[in-house]
Amino acid sequence: MSRPLFLLPVVMLAGLYGLSPSAAQENAETAPDLESLPHAELGPTAREAGDDLETITGEIRLSEERINQIRAEIEALEGDTARLAAELVATGQRVDLAGEDVRLIEERLEELFASERAIRSRLDGHDRSISNLLASLQRISASPPPAMIVDPTDALASARAALLLSAVLPELQDKARTVTQDLNALLALKQTALTEADRLNANIETLHAERLRIATVIEARNQGREWLSEELLVEEAEARALADRATSLEQLIAGLETRIAALTAADEARSAASSGSDVPVLDPETLAIAFADATRTEPAVPLEAARGFLTRPANGVAVQSFGAADGFGGTAQGLTLATRADAPVLAPADGWVAYAGPFLNYGQILVLNAGQDYMIVLAGLGVVDVELGDFVTMGTPVGTMGGRAEGLRLAGNAGVAGPTLYIELREGGIPINPQGWWAARSENEESEQG
Repeated sequence: MSRPLFLLPVVMLAGLYGLSPSAAQENAETAPDLESLPHAELGPTAREAGDDLETITGEIRLSEERINQIRAEIEALEGDTARLAAELVATGQRVDLAGEDVRLIEERLEELFASERAIRSRLDGHDRSISNLLASLQRISASPPPAMIVDPTDALASARAALLLSAVLPELQDKARTVTQDLNALLALKQTALTEADRLNANIETLHAERLRIATVIEARNQGREWLSEELLVEEAEARALADRATSLEQLIAGLETRIAALTAADEARSAASSGSDVPVLDPETLAIAFADATRTEPAVPLEAARGFLTRPANGVAVQSFGAADGFGGTAQGLTLATRADAPVLAPADGWVAYAGPFLNYGQILVLNAGQDYMIVLAGLGVVDVELGDFVTMGTPVGTMGGRAEGLRLAGNAGVAGPTLYIELREGGIPINPQGWWAARSENEESEQG
């Protein structure tokens, strides 16, 4: 039986690694979504999104100002409407009071008309008395007794004539004064009635005009409030749309900033590893974002920083663990899994293919240069689907297992009927324990299957 792969001299394996890492390409193809956006475009995209967010924020401020203005106008109109409604009620009360005034004025007019009729009746009586008196005087003046007034021989007749004149003249004077007073009173009453009527008509017309004005203003206010309410609804809908856009941009910017921070941390980790400094510990989110860059052409992060995040190359049962007895008097320097026939084999980490093809009687083997003096050896494959010099990303299919027991023949797995995959992790040419390098799920599976 031939010696297992982990007993090969380090120099022999080093002779197989003929490819050095290549430089990263900065101009990656633009991806249609955020997850696949190239690293070089993250900054410009974030700045553009920030400019858009600033513009939308300004539009939101203007929209809020307009909304507040419309609401203030609506409140003012509602206040005006309430005030006008109160004025309309007050005007209605004044109309009622005016109606009462109308009733009182009409009663006064009736009294004035009754007084006018009474005066006219008195005037008619005075007219008859004066007419009779004037008729008598006319008869006397037409045929006076001869010298009745101046004749000294007819003293009795003269006395009678004097008595008659002295009685008639005062009565005529009193009647004249009474007629004059009644006529003046009648004219005053008529003038008062006309003045009251004019005031009544003017008051009623003013009240009706006031009611019409207030009703018209209220209708205009209500119409204006309806228009403003519709405008407010439109403005609020636009404000919500702007807020949604702003939220989307904020989420986009937050995602971009998170990716930029993650990729910056990954770059710093690579620089630290290249300079021999301590590699910082990266959190799972940063690692996930770094490995999500499908356009990368070099390892997303140093292998040391990816500890606990590597993809298990294949599903299977561990038939030999690192450090276990190898059946040849030594200890196993790698991990051996029993897999199903034709199982796919995935790249456990980012790296360049340093060797791909058959090697002695170990079947098809694949050696990945993971950078910073880390090498990953996969042996026992049935088919290798990558070529020397290819850069493969973690989780990429690199080959398949065979259909029979083509893997390494170890003392511990002599009874395994199917193919076995040998996994070896080296740092500076020295095998190291791969335990703890795999993602948490794979570790749990390994614990359950081991």
